[in-house]
Amino acid sequence: MKRFKSSEALAEGIGNGENLMEFCPKCGTRMVPAKRKRSGKNVLVLSCPKCGYMKSSADVKVATIPKVIEQPPKEPIAVISKEEQKLRTLPTVRIECPKCGNNLAYVWQVQTRGSDESSTQFFRCTKCSHTFREYS
Repeated sequence: MKRFKSSEALAEGIGNGENLMEFCPKCGTRMVPAKRKRSGKNVLVLSCPKCGYMKSSADVKVATIPKVIEQPPKEPIAVISKEEQKLRTLPTVRIECPKCGNNLAYVWQVQTRGSDESSTQFFRCTKCSHTFREYS
């Protein structure tokens, strides 16, 4: 079994033969990827942020990183089931129903947009059960 000094182990890499991180052979600091211009082209090099040592891209094994595609979160929808409608526990307010003209409706609020914006008021007519909303 081959034993390393800590700086040798860091410089040579440990594991299955692939270096996941590169360390500076001069000072032992972890090297970071950087782009440099050589012959008018951008080239990937590893550079030491402490002492400035650079390792060319020909000596660097480049791992491909898969592109992550993020889907925007879907906006939640407030649903009141048939059983909840029958409970009649929601508060009522006097507002005209746009469908039947009744002047009494159940009311509740839901935060449908960002937390820094006002909530949306939902109304359900007590006569025809038509649901409508008001953005405040």
